[in-house]
Amino acid sequence: MECGPALPDSLVLEIFLHLPHDAVLSAGLTCRQWLAVSRDEFLWRELFYSYYRIPRTVPRHPASVSWYREFKRLYDCIPCEEVQTLTEHHDQVLHLAFSHRGHRFSSCSKDCTIKLWDTERPDGIISLVHSSSMLHFNWAYTQFSQFNADDSLLLVSGVYLGPHQSSSGEIAVISLDNYTLLSRVRNKPYDVFGCWLNESHLISGNLHWIGNITSCSVFWLNKAFQDIESENVNVVKRLFQIQNVNASTVRTVMVAHSRRHDNPDLLLDYEAQSLARAQSRARAPRGGPHQTLHFDLGGTDSEEDGSGEEEEEEEEERLRRQGPATPRLPQPTSSGLEVLQRCRGAGSAELEAEATVARMMGRAYTKTPDPSLITASAPGEGEDKTYLLFTTGSLTYSPHQIGIKRIMPDQMSTSGPVLGGERSSEEFFDSLDHVIDIHGHIIGMGLSPDHRYLYVNSRAWPAGCVISDPMCPPPIAEEIDLHVIDLKNLREEKMILRSHKAYTPNDECFFIFLDVSRDFVASGAEDKHGYIWDRHYNICLARLAHQDVVNCVAFSPADQELLLSASDDSTIKVWRSPRMVRLARTPGPRRNLLPSWFTRYKTPATSTRSTTTAAAAATPTPTPAVEEQEEEERDGTI
Repeated sequence: MECGPALPDSLVLEIFLHLPHDAVLSAGLTCRQWLAVSRDEFLWRELFYSYYRIPRTVPRHPASVSWYREFKRLYDCIPCEEVQTLTEHHDQVLHLAFSHRGHRFSSCSKDCTIKLWDTERPDGIISLVHSSSMLHFNWAYTQFSQFNADDSLLLVSGVYLGPHQSSSGEIAVISLDNYTLLSRVRNKPYDVFGCWLNESHLISGNLHWIGNITSCSVFWLNKAFQDIESENVNVVKRLFQIQNVNASTVRTVMVAHSRRHDNPDLLLDYEAQSLARAQSRARAPRGGPHQTLHFDLGGTDSEEDGSGEEEEEEEEERLRRQGPATPRLPQPTSSGLEVLQRCRGAGSAELEAEATVARMMGRAYTKTPDPSLITASAPGEGEDKTYLLFTTGSLTYSPHQIGIKRIMPDQMSTSGPVLGGERSSEEFFDSLDHVIDIHGHIIGMGLSPDHRYLYVNSRAWPAGCVISDPMCPPPIAEEIDLHVIDLKNLREEKMILRSHKAYTPNDECFFIFLDVSRDFVASGAEDKHGYIWDRHYNICLARLAHQDVVNCVAFSPADQELLLSASDDSTIKVWRSPRMVRLARTPGPRRNLLPSWFTRYKTPATSTRSTTTAAAAATPTPTPAVEEQEEEERDGTI
């Protein structure tokens, strides 16, 4: 068939600049000329910035090879399509954790079980492989779990019910070879959770009250199991003693290893983005709205326990009444209310006097910090550093600060004196090496895969608020702020991710777990959705719908296009990227990748995106487009 004279490429490009991206892709299937123009870099640069609403001064991701492929990465590789719903839990699901290989994950729930799941079945279906109930250990529920570095042991943290229904925490270590219980460790308060330091040692907490609003938190290093051939070797050693003032306590511990800072997975350019944001503000009309780096999604679819039992119960119930940020606290008992009333009944003058004495005691009996222990890492610095990160506070019981303490090489095992390094009577407390104030109630933390960046969920206090009573923290915002802290430079980056919300007040708010992959960060929320952001562009890309509060999300470390979400609706949802879903449908060698997704789950995805159907899944294409599509699939794109 005779074709008329071709339009100049410049005119075709001008027309394509006025079309949405899916129309451009469809038009590119018409002929070879339009196909070439539809892949023009200038065209896709303009489509990228306009579609994702990113300031044009923000540079392209440094690992990206073209604007076209970068557009498709954000559009097609986000795990936002629901492919499976796991319903084996019978109560709220609080936490999810992947193994380092990504071949298994664990789940914790209010039904007081720890469950293990297999992600490597040939048919692609995630299946339950083991379930253990902790009820016979007098646990109320399981709240957190973590695999050790070689995926041979599982740390499980839960709430332990003591006498008179008072609660503290306990950590259990389970062997993944035969699912036997290897050890149990007390953990107070229970929202310390606990964490692995290395393959065979874990960190737990203990708490001792000194006064009405003054206490001491102790970090303990515990060996995960007792070797038969070395029964006389220490299995526990004290790491640090931290003074707490104004009713604050240490909570939510995790370990960061700075030796991973040079991992090439970290490809963020926050300084450039900060400069771009400043330039955008400078160019904005005076009094006009400030444009943030946020993709508007539009509408929605949907062992020092010598203080006696009585004192122990009293301090535990004090913590319960304080309302720490941990999933679904038990309601305070009448005796817990009495503890709070006694603190308030002491009078502001008495509490202020105690705070003054605590500050004096802290100055007199705290070990002098060594500035050389924690400094910003210089480029190419080869020394490995291990940091203990935890939430704490200084003004009120609500956790509003990130404490950082360096763990030295000689503290990495339980060998040596049980109480750690010898200290004089003037060095009863350990000083914090670094503190970052978030100015809000911290409700979640997560490390990037290379351990350079710490992401922190918080609910902000009103600007300029003054805290006069440590038992009455300021009101907290419903909007959750996701802060970014650079652990290499020990500073908070000047950007905050937003979209997710929480509604519970100070005394009832709970921990919302987040997770970070190479390119994305995700978080749960109380608004019945999970959220996914791009780490480089700081834009929200998708919302993942549940029927109730989303407590936790988790990326597979082996494939960031697989995401799990856990909810109060008692389900775990499995999310895959549109690319992976499409590949599972593709005839040929990939046919058996995940075939049964679409025989068991035929309902449309419940995620929300301001996008339309991918053009690559549209109508039959001419030969040039088929060749292009096959080449891109070989490269790992659409």
